[in-house]
Amino acid sequence: MHLAAHFPGVNNTTVWTDARAASQIDFASFEHLARTAERGRFDFFFLAEGLRLREHKGRIHDLDVMGRPEAITVLSALAAVTDRLGLAATVSATFNEPYELARRLASLDHLSGGRAAWNVVTTSDAFTGENFRRGGFLDRADRYVRAAEFVATTRALWDSWPTGGTARPVAHQGPHFSVRGEFTLPRSPQGHPVIIQAGDSAEGRDFAAATADVVFTRHSTLEAGQEFYADVKARLAVHGRDADSLKIMPGVTFVLGDTAADAQERAATIRRQQVSPQNALVALEQVWGVDLSAYDPDGPLPDFDPDPDSQLAQGRVRIGDPKAVADRWRALSEAKGLSIRETVIETTGRQSFVGTPAAVAEEMAAFVAGRAADGFILIPHLTPDGLDGFVDRVVPLLQERGVLRTEYEGATLRSHLGLPEPVRPAGKG
Repeated sequence: MHLAAHFPGVNNTTVWTDARAASQIDFASFEHLARTAERGRFDFFFLAEGLRLREHKGRIHDLDVMGRPEAITVLSALAAVTDRLGLAATVSATFNEPYELARRLASLDHLSGGRAAWNVVTTSDAFTGENFRRGGFLDRADRYVRAAEFVATTRALWDSWPTGGTARPVAHQGPHFSVRGEFTLPRSPQGHPVIIQAGDSAEGRDFAAATADVVFTRHSTLEAGQEFYADVKARLAVHGRDADSLKIMPGVTFVLGDTAADAQERAATIRRQQVSPQNALVALEQVWGVDLSAYDPDGPLPDFDPDPDSQLAQGRVRIGDPKAVADRWRALSEAKGLSIRETVIETTGRQSFVGTPAAVAEEMAAFVAGRAADGFILIPHLTPDGLDGFVDRVVPLLQERGVLRTEYEGATLRSHLGLPEPVRPAGKG
């Protein structure tokens, strides 16, 4: 089982109001979570990224993180206070350049002894693009085309130094990038930083099968996980890859209790902290696309259809067809007698493992054994000590089962994940 730790924030998981919640900016918060993950023998530490503060009805969205540092900068500092833990940064392939990012990631890989990873994301909205010279120029249909060329160009730069030799010129000319010159760094300790990709669409799955080493995904049940796992793994053969060359790691939450009832009660409390009455209406407005502030969070859902062309929310990806989402929410609400807030609580949570430490360890092992995942990216609800209980109480049980390492066997992130060093193209030394 492969495990990673996601630093909370840039999501709807973090409970900001808990008295134990600490800074999202202070380096001590990042260091604590990273050291905890390394103590648990996790594969890597994962940072999300936001290139602009999201807005809702023209105001900064309550669930966003204000003052979030840049990911590679944070991970470079963490390289000095960790020894084996992988360090994964989310960086957009839309608002960066291959040569510049290749240098930053290769630098992190050298400084950390081969522990760097890049979570490749795409950005197609003009709202985020306003912070960049080119603006929102990229059509949504082109985002994976640019990303594929970006990754290929970056890898060509990483491959341009033969073993024990000096740089060979790189000449790339494509629809999105033109690169000509020598790369400044020799080949890094793990060959290439590990490539992570997040995306559930058909084009995202194809991109992952062609390009990624790890897929960061989301599914809510064992059956949904098995469907995704089988589909993505089946796509690998088209690209000449075997099933073990890509690790599927959904983002999950967890709640532990001394008894099953205690854990369920704590989970219900946490979900109500995560989805306040105000935030329930915000979530509803992001689906319907209209101002619903006059609605009662403890009342029924709207009986009219969403506005498909709404610009009410900015900087947030609208998942799926709004009308289809609204129809599904209304059907669930009617079938279970749920209010607006209760519906949002039930529909917006990630896959969560809830129970005693022994029950959680057993269920997680069953997901991996049942080919629903190769491991998990854990997203605690508290910063920075939300992972402590898992490492102290669940990790030893997973180790006793023999499904989680007790010690690191190698020094690089590729070795943790069981991935071979990339093979150089012919003529690269």
